[in-house]
Amino acid sequence: MSAPIVVHGLSLTRGRTVTINDEIVGLVCNDHDLIELLRRAGVYDAEHCLDDPQWIEWRGGRAHEYESA
Repeated sequence: MSAPIVVHGLSLTRGRTVTINDEIVGLVCNDHDLIELLRRAGVYDAEHCLDDPQWIEWRGGRAHEYESA
């Protein structure tokens, strides 16, 4: 089973799209944005699930990277 939260690859402009259960919930530009987005979506203790593969899958780029090199 895949993680319910997916942080997708870099967008063409900046940041990364986030989906929860295959529904787009926002665009984030850093870990702080991601934590706030998850908190607003009702994820309890969001800062502690960023590196938990049962919660979050990082696709199309390295975890915690939000800008192209």
